[in-house]
Amino acid sequence: MTQAYPVRVPLVTEPMSVWQSLVAARRNVLEIIPDIATKQPMVSGKTAIVRWHMVMDPGALKRILRDEVDNYPKSDVTKNILEPAIGNSLFIAEGAHWRWQRRAATPVFTHRNVANLAPIMSHAAGRSIERLAQASGRAADVFQEMVDTTFDVISDVTFSGDEGFDRDGVHNAIEAYVGQTAKLSLMDILGVPTWVPRPGRLISSNSMKEMRAIADGAIDRRREVGPRPVPDLLDLLLEGEDPKTKRQMNTAELRDNLLTFIVAGHETTALTLAWSLYLCAFDPAVQDKARAEAQSVLQGRDVATMEDVPKLKYIRQIVDEALRLYPPAGFLSRTAQAPDTLCDREVRKGDTVTLPIYALHRNALLWENPDAFDPDRFADPKAIDRFAYLPFGDGPRICIGASFALQEAVIILASLLGRFKFTAIKGHDPKPVMIVTLRPEGGLWLDIEDLKAGKAAA
Repeated sequence: MTQAYPVRVPLVTEPMSVWQSLVAARRNVLEIIPDIATKQPMVSGKTAIVRWHMVMDPGALKRILRDEVDNYPKSDVTKNILEPAIGNSLFIAEGAHWRWQRRAATPVFTHRNVANLAPIMSHAAGRSIERLAQASGRAADVFQEMVDTTFDVISDVTFSGDEGFDRDGVHNAIEAYVGQTAKLSLMDILGVPTWVPRPGRLISSNSMKEMRAIADGAIDRRREVGPRPVPDLLDLLLEGEDPKTKRQMNTAELRDNLLTFIVAGHETTALTLAWSLYLCAFDPAVQDKARAEAQSVLQGRDVATMEDVPKLKYIRQIVDEALRLYPPAGFLSRTAQAPDTLCDREVRKGDTVTLPIYALHRNALLWENPDAFDPDRFADPKAIDRFAYLPFGDGPRICIGASFALQEAVIILASLLGRFKFTAIKGHDPKPVMIVTLRPEGGLWLDIEDLKAGKAAA
């Protein structure tokens, strides 16, 4: 190996001005996290605009995410960034509007429904194998490959069989949104209303309008033709209703939530898989152990299935450790609605309370050798403090698709590791950069070797 630990973001060691913070946040949100956040339970400060607190203490995080969740809604900055893409969906909504949507959508993600979607994940894994086999013997951008693979999954489970659904149009709009629209603006920090145009977001506003129109059309067509023989995500949401009020989602609400699942679902899982492959390439011993497990469980089959998932324990540990080191949502932000106390420290109404998940997952008070890649730390999940590990958040607003994402990641990762050897390219370490999600800037390039082709040649 060329380094003692996998690549990490250098955190801030000196105080920054508001302008420096804005510039850093537009470049990489993680660059505004002070290094001391990996050594303390809570860090506080004040700018000319706002008082802020970064919280890494599990007890305080439990209070924010579960016990006093209504006192800590998502910050206006978060809403200003995400609302242009996903409207007032589950991810954005607060209070009663959030609660009824959550009640209506929760049955969609039951274990049975998620398990029924596993064949789509296995099929996408098979298509990825075909593409990577063509790249054998040379370098490939595994991040882009995982983006394509997980988009295959999310588009198939969302709009299965809909030939009129413009997948490329939606995919391109998402890329434009993440690349430019979602960047932090000074207007977001100052609380300027969302209807005031952000110059940097005008570039992709037409793409976002087109994406919403495509989704609306697909919803209307499905209402006309009825559900699929095997219900997909759209069918399940169309049938869903709030058990308390019997309210169902209208077209706009369906569209916003479907786009939330598409934008968040494929991007975050793609990142989890790409970082997992990088970490396996970084540590060949871990990769060999994972491959041995995959090949033992698959017994000569090319792709993993739902039935294999419970047996792929070490593969799941790699996924968990990748989510610890490179959490796709590495930085969350809340705004206190009333005075409170966290870690014996005063929090005032209006204070910004951030949850730097990246720093939490590398906090030396909570993790032994926190910067090391060690899947064995997840051999006993019960030994992990629930609020020290928050790749999907927690409390009533825990990610509704967490089980879907984990099932998908294990199926695809096991399929790829059983077939290919991934090798790090010296001098080409990925650079973790977070805008909305924690992406490898410039892609994540690894050398690919098709082990099946090698056996055939022998």
